[in-house]
Amino acid sequence: MYDLLRLFLFSILLIINFIVSAQLDIIEGRIVDEKGEPIPAANILIKSDRTKGTVSDANGYFRIELVTGSYDLIFSHVQYGSHELSDIPTGVSDFIVTLKPEATRLDDVQVEGQRERDQIDPATRLDPKSAKNLPSAFGDFNKVLLTLPGVAGNNELSSAYNVRGGNFDENLVYVNDIPVYRPFLANAGRQEGLSFVNPNLVGDINFYAGGWEAKYGDKLSSSLNIDYKEPESLEGQINLGLLGGTAYIGNRINDDIQYLFGARHRDSRYLLGTLETDGQYLPSYTDAQAFFTFDLTGKNSQQINRTKLNWLLAYGRNRYLTLPESQTTEFGSVSQNLRIQTAFEGREELDYDTYQSGFNLSHRWSNRFLSRWIFSGVYTSERENYNVEGAYRICDVDNNPGSNSFNECVVVRGVGTNFSYGRNRLEAQIYNLEWRNEYLLSDWSILEAGVGYNRNIIDDEINEYAFLDSAGFININENETIFNELALNTTSITGYLQSTIFSKDSMHAVNVGGRFNYLDYNGELLFSPRVIYRFKPNWQRETSFRLSIGKYSQPPFYRELRDLSGEIQEDVEAQQSIHIIGAMERVFNWWNRPFLFSTEVYYKSMNNIIAYDIDNVRLRYFANNDAEAFAYGFDFRINGEFIPGTQSWFSLGILKTKEDITEDDKGFIRRPTDQNINLAFYFEDHLPGDPSMRVYVNTVFGSGYPLGPPNEINARNIFSGDEYYRVDIGASKSFELKNHKYLKTLWLRAEVLNVLGADNTLSYSWIQDVTGSQLAIPNSLSARFLNFRISADF
Repeated sequence: MYDLLRLFLFSILLIINFIVSAQLDIIEGRIVDEKGEPIPAANILIKSDRTKGTVSDANGYFRIELVTGSYDLIFSHVQYGSHELSDIPTGVSDFIVTLKPEATRLDDVQVEGQRERDQIDPATRLDPKSAKNLPSAFGDFNKVLLTLPGVAGNNELSSAYNVRGGNFDENLVYVNDIPVYRPFLANAGRQEGLSFVNPNLVGDINFYAGGWEAKYGDKLSSSLNIDYKEPESLEGQINLGLLGGTAYIGNRINDDIQYLFGARHRDSRYLLGTLETDGQYLPSYTDAQAFFTFDLTGKNSQQINRTKLNWLLAYGRNRYLTLPESQTTEFGSVSQNLRIQTAFEGREELDYDTYQSGFNLSHRWSNRFLSRWIFSGVYTSERENYNVEGAYRICDVDNNPGSNSFNECVVVRGVGTNFSYGRNRLEAQIYNLEWRNEYLLSDWSILEAGVGYNRNIIDDEINEYAFLDSAGFININENETIFNELALNTTSITGYLQSTIFSKDSMHAVNVGGRFNYLDYNGELLFSPRVIYRFKPNWQRETSFRLSIGKYSQPPFYRELRDLSGEIQEDVEAQQSIHIIGAMERVFNWWNRPFLFSTEVYYKSMNNIIAYDIDNVRLRYFANNDAEAFAYGFDFRINGEFIPGTQSWFSLGILKTKEDITEDDKGFIRRPTDQNINLAFYFEDHLPGDPSMRVYVNTVFGSGYPLGPPNEINARNIFSGDEYYRVDIGASKSFELKNHKYLKTLWLRAEVLNVLGADNTLSYSWIQDVTGSQLAIPNSLSARFLNFRISADF
């Protein structure tokens, strides 16, 4: 890590010495929208001679070489109309032109979450305010993703999510192009901390549910790209609640330095107290992040942000301790009601400390050529200790209200003991180095290329076993009996080349590219071609169509190398998937306000698949490439201002995904993440005439995942679990503090989590009774909970 820092500082010195002054007799600047986002493909014309002009590049920058003098310039864009500036002298290079949307058009600024009209990439953009306002258990950023079609996660205690039939390990996450990672050892959602992304610091959200460009990395399912804010003035907030608190502050120190500091603390003991397992819960998660922006351009340069550095620092600390005491669970049917009562002895601990640092250095060699150097390093130390014994009794419950023994145990079906033990350790170091380049070939074409280097050093020690004494028989769970060590040291080299071409009438756009990946662990060289085509007809109502076809590969990282018995398999190859996606977007007028309707139909053909089972949030891989799979479905989304001045959306996803394992001779069966229906909506409202009183509703429904008894390959995923549904409601009142020296706004907020009191099931424990029948014991999630929060903005 220190060598990487020294290399970075040395590169900074070389680049600063390389800076040269721009030529005289030019006019250059940047065109942005009202949010400060760059506007590409905007026209810049000289009013007196409209044959002279240029077009802004992908980052909104433009440059015109002219004879010394002053000129009237016309800035125009199909989305934003025209804007004229007078008497602009040559030699000016430090001004920013802000274009506003035409009031008579149905434009993107009024419809949050819409993709930029002149962009070809298939990202869904979200308003960062929605991620903060969304009512959820811990205010975790990832919960806003679950309101999108095709994204599922049936566990409010976890930040994990899966996309279009994939699993938790198949998602890329970047913060300012710096890759970030989730914990390795956590096997239950209640043990996790928060996701890496701090909602208070987020400035821009781009989510790809598939079909992304070649410049993004090597995973099968999705890519989440987050940009942290670069504040221009003092801003901040302090937030306190029953489940923890947050604080952040940001400002511009001077013309060259901006900063963000954020801290979060999660204490979930009150929420975990609503679980069926009684006991002492002592969970604590704390993280701190800092994000700096340095303008290294120099005083003599005539270019804006010619050399810029983003520096991200993060530390996460998790301490989880549980002392379970007892649990009572009722299950069965209306005609046969069963009850299991368990008394526990022991404790469960999970500790981890994660450190991360990353640099993103960009340098604009000219108005056409931009380079980025991205350096990052992650170190995590994780420890999991548990030693829990549970003595249980299963009985039939009398469900006859007229009986003297109503709601009492009448027949004992079995007694037994289960015991689990674990002493697991993990240390991981992950280093990434990437060089990206963008070159504007012409006003209508961009060429991008880059290479990357990745090094993973993982030391893992697993010592765990479990057995069940049921109905007089002791059954050792082979899938939970593992004793081995792993020392993994891998290096991979990646690269990409892609080109984006726009037609001059902006109706057509195509992105063609390819990506390669070489992993030294198995000597495998992969190539992934990708094509995206967008057609935007000149219709009265804004409409666009998109077709994406590409290959996506995921080399084995860590978990994929361990089989169900914990043994390391060295001949594991990359999983591969072909994405075929057709999409349509249309802006329409409803209640005299613009709305966006978007739909996608997709098909994924997967080969070399590594089959797996899900145990809570732990994935147990088979560690071989003997499966093939497919996934197909439809996604629908409508978003806009259902209530004036607010943003709401409705999402629906239909999915079918199956896999065929060669060895089991069963043909195609449901994959563990085959959730056929996923419905979600986020709704925001305020009192008429009083926007300080607001209500937020977050609703999620998902059909059941498949399941089956453990260690029964022929019965794998043959049953369907219960559906997941949850409604969280929040209400807030804001008070403007006009006379306070430092504070601007005070917020009071109440949230009712799981309003309907849904008894959602996370997973099942399987126990055999005296008759030899396998009983699936549901493990339920949290119950209804009332949370209060108070926050102050400054």
